[in-house]
Amino acid sequence: MRRYTVFITPDPEEGGYSVRVPALPGCNTQGDTREEAVANAKEAIEGYLETLKALNRPIPEEREHPQAVVIEVAAS
Repeated sequence: MRRYTVFITPDPEEGGYSVRVPALPGCNTQGDTREEAVANAKEAIEGYLETLKALNRPIPEEREHPQAVVIEVAAS
């Protein structure tokens, strides 16, 4: 089993959520609900890893998990 961090971002204009997997460049997906976005992310990661394996390419491991930090700044 491998673990990957995913970033889930709500899309206020279009609705739904976009998902990005930083450890796997180009591995992105979306979903109408947060739950659907997470399920789609799992499928996207599995497909990405299967493709790497089929191409005999190394499978990236996420050794340190990215951290999100919220920073407040004064608006100009």
